[in-house]
Formats: sequence, C-alpha cells, structure tokens
Amino acid sequence: MADPSTYRPAPGTIPDAPGVYRFYDAGGRVIYVGKAKSLRSRLSSYFADLAGLHPRTRQMVTSAAGVTWTVVGTEVEALQLEYSWIKEYDPRFNVRYRDDKSYPVLAVTLNEQYPRLHVYRGPRRKGVRYFGPYSHAWAIRETLDLLLRVFPARTCSGGVFKRHAQIGRPCLLGYIGKCSAPCVGRVDADEHRAIVEDFCDFLSGQTDQLVKRLDKAMQEASEQLEFERAARLRDDLEALRTAMAKQAVVLGDGTDADVVAFAEDELAAAVQVFHVRGGRVRGQRGWVIDKVDDTGIAELTSRFLTQFYGEQAALAEQADSGGVPVPREVLVPQLPDDAETITGWLGQVRGSKVRLRVPQRGDKRALLETVQRNAREAFQQYKLRRAGDLTARSAALQELQEALGLDEAPLRVECIDVSHVQGSDVVASLVVFEDGVPRKSEYRRFDVRGGAEGGDVGSISEVVRRRFARYLAETGHSAEHDAVPAPDAGPGAEGAEGASAPGIDPETGKPRKFSYPPNLLVIDGGGPQANAAADALTELGVTDVAVVGLAKRLEEIWLPGDPDPVVLPRSSEALYLLQRVRDEAHRFAISYHRSKRSKRLKASALDDIPGLGQTRKAALLKHFGSVKKLRQAGVAEIAAVPGIGRQTAETVHAALASGGGAGQQAAGPGRGPGPRTTEGESQ
Repeated sequence: MADPSTYRPAPGTIPDAPGVYRFYDAGGRVIYVGKAKSLRSRLSSYFADLAGLHPRTRQMVTSAAGVTWTVVGTEVEALQLEYSWIKEYDPRFNVRYRDDKSYPVLAVTLNEQYPRLHVYRGPRRKGVRYFGPYSHAWAIRETLDLLLRVFPARTCSGGVFKRHAQIGRPCLLGYIGKCSAPCVGRVDADEHRAIVEDFCDFLSGQTDQLVKRLDKAMQEASEQLEFERAARLRDDLEALRTAMAKQAVVLGDGTDADVVAFAEDELAAAVQVFHVRGGRVRGQRGWVIDKVDDTGIAELTSRFLTQFYGEQAALAEQADSGGVPVPREVLVPQLPDDAETITGWLGQVRGSKVRLRVPQRGDKRALLETVQRNAREAFQQYKLRRAGDLTARSAALQELQEALGLDEAPLRVECIDVSHVQGSDVVASLVVFEDGVPRKSEYRRFDVRGGAEGGDVGSISEVVRRRFARYLAETGHSAEHDAVPAPDAGPGAEGAEGASAPGIDPETGKPRKFSYPPNLLVIDGGGPQANAAADALTELGVTDVAVVGLAKRLEEIWLPGDPDPVVLPRSSEALYLLQRVRDEAHRFAISYHRSKRSKRLKASALDDIPGLGQTRKAALLKHFGSVKKLRQAGVAEIAAVPGIGRQTAETVHAALASGGGAGQQAAGPGRGPGPRTTEGESQ
C-alpha cells in the first residue's frame, strides 16, 4: 500500500484552472480519471487525512503511484476529455454505469436489399436501425407478432430466405399473411422497403398518421363494397390499437424526454431511465455502480449524463442510422453543479437545444416519482443479490493468501488451460481475474507451437515461457523490478515528471498486452503441470509470481516441489474462487479449440483437390453452404460460382463424387473424442 505523500505534487505546482487529471499505479496503468473546475482545489482534497476519505477513495489513493493533469480551456472541453479518457483507459476506480442486465433491441437491417426485422443484442452496425431497448426479448416478439399483420416484412435469417427462394415456396408466415414473401417475388424490393419504412415510422411514434390512413382506406373499401378488404383493414386497425395500448400514454402527445432517477447508499447507487417518445414509454433501462467517493445525487447525475449520452452518441455514429442520441428534454431528480456546461454539451450532441430540468408538479413530476420507485426496487434487489458476493470474494482472497502462504492477497489471478484432440490442434487459454471477478479484456489465447511434443506438461511450459517472456520484454526490467516512473501525460500536460512507463505503449497510452504480472498463476492440472510452470518461470528469472496447480478429480491444490497437495474444504470460498477461475479458462480454451478445429474441418474435403486454392474454396462454401450440398451439385451448378471455370468444376465434381476427402470429415484421429483439457476429460 503506497503512501500518498510520496507522490504528492509540490505546493504551488498545481494550476488553479479547469482540467482533467489521472491517477496511475506502479505499473503505469491509469486507475482513475477525473475533471475539475479548479485542479488545485480538487487534487488537494485527495491528499488530506486518509481517515477522512471515503473508503473507495482511500483505496484509490493508496493504490496509486502518481498523478498527472492536463489543463483545458473550458469546462465543456474538460467534460469531453474526461469521457474520452474513461472510455479509453477503463480505469478501475471510476464510476462505470453498467447494465444490470443485457437489454435486447429490435433491429431493422435497412442496409440489406430486403430489410429484416429481428431481436438483437450486441454492438451497433452501420445501416441498421434499432428500436428499444426492451426489458425482455419476448416483449419484442409479442410486438412483432401483432404488427406483422399490418406490416408483413421479412423476419427470417439469410439462410432461410435463400433456401425458400431456391425452392420457390414461402415459409409458414408467408402462407398466413404475416410476411409479404419477397423471397418468392410476391413483392419487389421497393414494395418491401416501403412496408419496412411504414413499420419504422410506427415505432418512431408516427402512429396517428398510420391509423388515420388505415381508417380512411377501410371506409373507402366499404363504400366500394369491397367488404373482404375492408374487414382485413379493420383487423389491421385493431392490431395497431392493441400494440399502442401496450405502451401506456404517460405524457402529452409529442413529448420527447428521458426521465432519470437514483437510489443510493454510502457505497453504491442504482439508476433507472424511462425513455418517453411521443408521450409513451418506449423503453426502460437500469444500471448499478460502486461509488468511488462520497458522491451525492447531483454528482451522480452529472457523471451519468456524460457517460450515457456519450455512449448513445457513439452508438448512433457507429450505426449511422440517423437516430437522435439525445431527446429534447431530460428530467432529473436534482440538477448537477455543472448543469449549464452539461446542457451545452448535450445540445452539441443533439444538434439542437436540450432542456435539463427538475419537474416540480404535474404528470412529469408523477412520472419521475414512478421512476424513483423503480430505482429503489432495483437497488434493493441488487443489494440482496450482491451483498453475499462481495463478502465472499474478500473472504476467498484472504483465505487463499493464508492457505498458500502468500505475502499479500492475490488481487490478480491468471489461469492457463490447454485443449486438444489426442494431440492435434493444441491451443491454450489465459484468463485474468482481478479482485475476484473476470477481466475479459485481458484474456489471451495461444496456438501451441510444439503441438503434442512433451504432452500437456510441455504445452504448459511453452505457454508460460511465452507469456512471461513477453512480460519481461514489454516492461524492460527483471522480476525484481523497481517502481515505475510516471507516464508521459502527452502534449500540453503537466504534473509528475518522468518518462513513459515501460509497460505502457507510448503511441496509444494503453497498457501492453502482457505488461502486468499476476500475484498468482493457476495451472489446470496437478503436480507435474505446476512444476513445469514453476521451472519455466525460474528459467526466465521471474521469482515474484506464485504458482499452483488445481487438479480436477479431487480438487487438490498442488504447490511446485511439494509431495503432498493442499486440500481445502469443499465449502471453502477460496476453493470456489479457484474453481471459477479454472472453469473459465477451460471454457475459453474449449471455445477457441472448437473454433479453430471447425474452420479446419469445414474445408478439409476440398484440401486435396488440385487447382483449388483458399479463395476458390471459400467461394464454393459460401455459395453452397456446406460440403454436403456441394457434393449434390452438378458440374453446371459448380461452374456457375464466380471464379470457378468449367474445368475446375469438373475436377471438383469428380473428386467429391469419388469420395475424395470423406475420410477427413472425422472429428480428429479416431473420430470419437472431443476436445480435451490438461486433465483429459471429454467435453
């Protein structure tokens, strides 16, 4: 634990101006980013009496090894720079609003010739329009089921669409009127896109125009005695009204607002947001955070608005779908101290004026109170769910320290696992846990160059050597390294002096891939595997990393060189943590092995055909979908694939017809076993 006085800037060196500051640890990794109207006032508060600091703030300043700052011209610039640095560095001690669940959205693929409507989770893509988020995927499917009667757009995947186009028959939805069946030409691309655009207009809140248009069409059909068409339009109207009834009207028509509310205690906080568009609640989201300092509602509001709408703007830019990332009005329980600055920034993001205010009376005040009740309920559930977990993690780390005789609790644990099929396609995974939770951005995977030579022990030794050789190369000092100097804060920066830290990439300012060593290295295996890892570390001169092996069968912990294992009780939190780390490494290794093996086997039947390179193989597999369908194709069909001539098509057809490559479809030698880990258990 560092003493903040050892890196406190000299009196008078901190400017009394707005800016952004960064605390970094002994390895040069940024652990906290903040902004301030006055850097001098804000930074001085961190070096006050430790006993008076918030527990998380105290932990942050004692984990840090230095601080740097950058002076900016305005508070808006400080706001933007703080957001960009938090996003870039993902500092450990910053407040990060993380979804308390994964929210699905309704995606409309406008970038395709025949746009598709489907449930989606994941990163935003250009040319795709998104509606939501919805609280549940079934809510999207229920809405779609109602609206497809009125807007019979395509919902099938690309493979299904292509298959029905080939057979010339629509799917069930096409027969029952819930798809316009563009796959078989019932509508052309322009007609189908018009249907999709009407669907998007309806979900965007332009409901009244569509209802009036359908009502007028129904009346005209009735007057012209087209009763069947009138009945169909009547049913369409009823479906629209049913879908609209599921979205409660809470504010006047045309209201475009986000309503934000918080629930908090001394250590954590929860936030709920209702998205109101066209006077109706279109979506609801929730987040929970661990508070870094003694933060009130005003400061929580400021940080939330910056992060949330910054992310929304980035998603809108990424998707390039024309959506507006900020509504016309944002209703909050308390205005932040920098409300004018944030309002100006939100206006820049939206491209027009944005109102940020606290509703005092009426429907908007009532809705804010409803959102606050939701926040309190979500926060209570979160505390009940997480209270035991936080205590268990702390207990597990302390128990590991005592059981293994470590000098300090293993705050960073890495685990290595090897996966293969009887010695073929040997791969390894390395997973990282910090403070008892996964840090997936630092997971790594390896192709084992030695293959099956030396078995699992040899593979473990190779992976450990490669991982820690990279660590030594990137940090530039031995295992007994000294404190790392302060990183260069970049142009225009001031603060602690020193060159860039060895573990930090000078071009990006981010930690290099292998620049941080673990406190504990866990090997999936028993004594031989643990000994191999320890020997590899000794050869490299790394002496400050503890090594253990965790054997699956009896869950024994093997220390290098010890004849007998350490056996922890089955109810031990420390054992449970090690099992979680080992199982995550196993999962990551298996997924990589299967991915690599499937890519190899997918084209294996074509590997021995002369004149067929990677480009042509890829073209054939993309066109036919599988080797099985390629076998069933005739010479003319194969020759029709772009890049495949008549002569090549005849060669491919003859090779597959004679059974060429068939024996290579087996799942590895002997066909039977699946991927195996270092313990050799079939998965």
